[in-house]
Amino acid sequence: MFGIAMPLKYLADMPLAVRIVGSIHGLLFVCLVLAFLLATRRVPISKGLATMGIVAAVLPFGPFVFDRWLVEI
Repeated sequence: MFGIAMPLKYLADMPLAVRIVGSIHGLLFVCLVLAFLLATRRVPISKGLATMGIVAAVLPFGPFVFDRWLVEI
């Protein structure tokens, strides 16, 4: 979003880019939350682990740190 849509909005006067990319970004986040919720029912992960994954998704570069942590445990 910051690499494509925001420069298009401010440098090329295309505010629609932010609306489109932002909507896709929001939809993907909702899909991620649903995936974590489904995972708590289908595979043996705790609700705390799923919550940590969702919180990591909100933080910049959080998913990369969370993934590395998951590989180590």
